[in-house]
Amino acid sequence: MYPFSFTKAPSTREALEAGRRGGRYIAGGTTLVDLMRETVERPETLVDISGLPLDEVTVTERGGLRIGALVTMSEAAAHRKVRTTYPVVSQALELSASAQLRNMATLGGNIMQRTRCTYFRDVTAACNKREPGSGCAAREGYNRTHAILGTSEDCVATHPSDAAVAFAALDAQVHLLGPDGARSVPFADFLLRPGSTPNREQALNKGELITAVEIPAYPRPLKSGYLKVRDRQSYEFALTSAAVALHIRGGVIREAKVAAGGVGTVPWKLPAVERALIGERPSGRLWARAAEWAADEARPLEHNRFKVELLKRTVERQLRIVGESK
Repeated sequence: MYPFSFTKAPSTREALEAGRRGGRYIAGGTTLVDLMRETVERPETLVDISGLPLDEVTVTERGGLRIGALVTMSEAAAHRKVRTTYPVVSQALELSASAQLRNMATLGGNIMQRTRCTYFRDVTAACNKREPGSGCAAREGYNRTHAILGTSEDCVATHPSDAAVAFAALDAQVHLLGPDGARSVPFADFLLRPGSTPNREQALNKGELITAVEIPAYPRPLKSGYLKVRDRQSYEFALTSAAVALHIRGGVIREAKVAAGGVGTVPWKLPAVERALIGERPSGRLWARAAEWAADEARPLEHNRFKVELLKRTVERQLRIVGESK
């Protein structure tokens, strides 16, 4: 490990001041420490924010949920309100990583984690995300696990977070605090598509800190769930995944929220699938018809063309599971 300085922030004000000076925030540290060991990332200063008061799950005035950035993944997944109100979030968290990592990793860190692209983590390979202007080895390399949606000539890496897919589906908001004050950003705008600047991954200003993720209130009953398809059931990242939430009243779908993971450079919202569902009566034919829109605008690479059909089948299956559940 290379030399760096480490400081523990006793207050939010001091954390923000250290961040303004270029310090990198760390809490659970499960991802950042790994990248530092591999010399993919080399921050000069780490700012420990684990003691800040950002570790609560609260119900908002309108009936949504606000989950603090320092709530661990295991705590969020087990929280009664999360499990009963938005099971899609609990399921996504429980299908992430190992139990040991979920006990350490924070929610804020989870959505900030960087790609698991092997070329990004191999410092000898060309990677525009790690070293802008160096190229993208994955485009012509082995790209079976890479993205088919939201890609650019500069990057085809997927975003690895399962929880982020659930938050994207539910149109969550990310609450931020920085030197210029507090603000909130729609989750769909927080994680950035690569375009020509794949090294810029989040809509964060210098020194800003994630304080919470807020899920809006939805009409009841809201049925939801998360399906993850991967090469093995043990600790593994998604080839495809689907987060689905449906409000069905009077035998008609009144509200539909759908997003996919493992296939996009960011968690991929599926508005065309949602539009195909709203106002319709649940049926096997409807699930299949709506899922056909899931891979709209897909741009597969040499080794991941199978993801186009796999994505459609994954979305169809999860629509059926959620839509026909009691």
